[in-house]
Amino acid sequence: AFDRRMFREDVAGSRAHVRMLARVGLMSDADAASVLEALDATEAELADGSFAFVASDEDIHTAVERRVTELAGDAGARLHTGRSRNDQVATDLRLWTIHELTDLAGVVISFQETLSARATEAGDAHLPGYTHLQQAQPVLLAHHLLAHGWALARDVDRLLDARDRADVSPLGAGALAGSSLPLDPDGVATDLGFAARFENSLDAVSDRDFVAEALFALALLGVHLSRIGEELILWSTAEFGFVGLDDAFSTGSSMLPQKKNPDIAELARGKAGRLIGHLTGLLTTLKGLPLTYNKDLQEDKEPLFDACDTVRLTVLALDGMVASLEMRTDRMAEAADSPFAAAIDLAEFLVAGGTPFRDAHAVVGSLVRAALAGEGTLVDLVAADEKLGPEAAALLAPGVAVQRRTTPGGAGPVPVAVQRARFAECLDAQRARLDG
Repeated sequence: AFDRRMFREDVAGSRAHVRMLARVGLMSDADAASVLEALDATEAELADGSFAFVASDEDIHTAVERRVTELAGDAGARLHTGRSRNDQVATDLRLWTIHELTDLAGVVISFQETLSARATEAGDAHLPGYTHLQQAQPVLLAHHLLAHGWALARDVDRLLDARDRADVSPLGAGALAGSSLPLDPDGVATDLGFAARFENSLDAVSDRDFVAEALFALALLGVHLSRIGEELILWSTAEFGFVGLDDAFSTGSSMLPQKKNPDIAELARGKAGRLIGHLTGLLTTLKGLPLTYNKDLQEDKEPLFDACDTVRLTVLALDGMVASLEMRTDRMAEAADSPFAAAIDLAEFLVAGGTPFRDAHAVVGSLVRAALAGEGTLVDLVAADEKLGPEAAALLAPGVAVQRRTTPGGAGPVPVAVQRARFAECLDAQRARLDG
């Protein structure tokens, strides 16, 4: 039952095949017209749910052919001339994958646009940046949001690259070796909108690289969505308190009335395992298959269909969650403005004065250890140090450190302003590629 969702692609491939058979003289114009009319009727029945499947319908291909033959009579019996289900299903699945990956790329771009809009809203708000989940340096909130945007941009590239590599027509390869009939695979490929036709009939019917590649792109996208979910889970805890969740994108506890649980973010995190499983499952299926078609290849559709459905729902849900977040920038700034978060600025102050970095690192490290040991505040210790002094101590004031990140691609206001413009250009380029 799962391959019924390819009915539009199956009908489209059959239409192109019939038109080709008429062009090369293997079907009369009258028979072709009758079959095309029957295909239109069959598609309409499948679309509105009135199509009656029967027990002998092994798959969507035999179901369509049976119904066409019922409607068109003897002419319908010519539909499968020069064609095998091997090249037929490969064609259907490529058409479906091309359409689906294009659509999913558009959904991801919309999420990137939400991240971009929230980055613009964030202005100069800053929060701690982390390594090892330990506070490292303050960064602009816009910079943090756009980090996820750039990762998703790579996902869009992978989805569209996978789509482009799937854009090859297998129709005309037959069961595995082509045909003695005067078929026109190039014409069929053009008719269906493919960029090219197959070069090797054995490869054409056995190749599922495009499914594996699509599953990889979706799995890695799922990993990136999981990472966003994980941060939202952390940020929404009382311990962090960086964001507040909208009621529409959180749930209450069945027992504890004070709870607001980040269920969508948790599900996004959990779905990544499912997506990775689909990829590894298919690769394991493919690894032992000899040329050409083997029934094992029926295992290609369910993971692909489910991965596409899972990613679409996850992206849409996270998009809504991020769009509705309450950004608690005061709490973010409070966490980011610890003097210890600006320790690297002290080291760079010394480096700018000619001190070797390792020596500067040691000087600042000793002051940090002294402050942690209770010998004084870091500000006071820095101000009293003969190598640093009051000018360096001023670098530890709240909000100063993030302003000093000036290198290209960095986390300060100047490079982030450039980055926002470049990200807008990236989105425009992705939209153009998607539309093209």
